[in-house]
Amino acid sequence: MVEDKLLIFRFKQGNHEALRQIYDKYKVELLKLSVVLIGNRNTAEDIVHDVFVKFAESADRIKLTGSLKNYLVTSVINRVRNNLRDSNRHREANLEEVDLLTSSERGPHQWAVLSERLTLLSRAMRELPYQQREVISLRMEMDMTFRRIAALQNVSVNTAKGRYRYGIARLRSLLNSEVEK
Repeated sequence: MVEDKLLIFRFKQGNHEALRQIYDKYKVELLKLSVVLIGNRNTAEDIVHDVFVKFAESADRIKLTGSLKNYLVTSVINRVRNNLRDSNRHREANLEEVDLLTSSERGPHQWAVLSERLTLLSRAMRELPYQQREVISLRMEMDMTFRRIAALQNVSVNTAKGRYRYGIARLRSLLNSEVEK
């Protein structure tokens, strides 16, 4: 937190290296979150880059009162929501077109099972309603509290917990049916 405040201070003073350090510190986590929520790696990368471009453009207007990580996570989530809303307006997404989260760079045989499991999990996550997918991703990937998630989704804490419970139950059901096939 102190490191982030120092980076933001340096960034607001015009230090481009501070922006690079912020990007390097959070890009992987934000990309993972974006990929899980949007289901397409290329679109997820575009979203994360857009968030950082907007962040860089707003250096003089940033008045951060909380954590930088939460600010960036909120920005990614809002950008994902906008993207989903815009794409739903233009066309219905075809699941066959969506890139799977597979591990194409891994060559060793021992990673084949992991890649298959990741593919199954990606498919199952895409079957969840967006709100459940978002709660699960924020809780598991970003280690956010239900209180913070509820505030982000503008719902009660109990609603956020319910979305998480229902989403996990649905994931278990989907994954168990995949294993039985």
